[in-house]
Amino acid sequence: MVVLITGATSGIGKSTAIEFAKNGYDVIITGRRQERLLELKTLLTNDYLVKVLDLCFDVMDEKLVEKAIHSIPGDFKRIDVLVNNAGLAAGLSGLQDGKLDHWEQMIDTNIKGLLYVTKHISKIFIENKKGHIINVGSIAGKEVYPNGNVYCATKHAVDALNKGMRIDLLPYGIRVSAVNPGMVETEFSVVRFDGDEERARKVYADIVPLKPEDIAETIYWMASRPGHVNINDVIIMPTIQANATTLLR
Repeated sequence: MVVLITGATSGIGKSTAIEFAKNGYDVIITGRRQERLLELKTLLTNDYLVKVLDLCFDVMDEKLVEKAIHSIPGDFKRIDVLVNNAGLAAGLSGLQDGKLDHWEQMIDTNIKGLLYVTKHISKIFIENKKGHIINVGSIAGKEVYPNGNVYCATKHAVDALNKGMRIDLLPYGIRVSAVNPGMVETEFSVVRFDGDEERARKVYADIVPLKPEDIAETIYWMASRPGHVNINDVIIMPTIQANATTLLR
């Protein structure tokens, strides 16, 4: 069994790679940071004795996506599961004050990047006559919150794409699932605040958010259901979070 995970250099992606490796999957890990990919590859290979292929590219660049996927060697091309995890939030301001480069980064990563990878991997799934796509969305794809505007819009697009993929790929027996987390303590807020670690720490202060491992376990659970079962959609929140903006501190 082979799983391909985008955005595997940290957070949910890294934990998902570990979870699948624990369960005997060979793993294709992708990301923009080569050093981190190699560190993860060493960990997975040494600790879980699985085969690991690392592919360093940015999902925003369609040509690099195509080149990387076409470079996958024979044994690894027996991909069973695609986890579209790569995504980010950039900025937290009202629409009138939003930065264009933040908007473009989120749209190009969260929507277009997901589409680029899915297009090429779905062709492999169709050829193999099997496959399972699991998209990592967000509670921001179910609700809109203050100053979330463009990020929420991108995750609402992912929510719509989940449904569209499920319809389009149904004739080929390809499963499509989505997991939509609430607050997860990762590098998410550091990225959102352009590297401001102090501001990011305040997001998770005095609460117990989800851990990346919680989402990874959920993703693996989805993938491990019998072939006749598809988990369409899961919303997973920490106990202290009622919705996108209501928290118990």
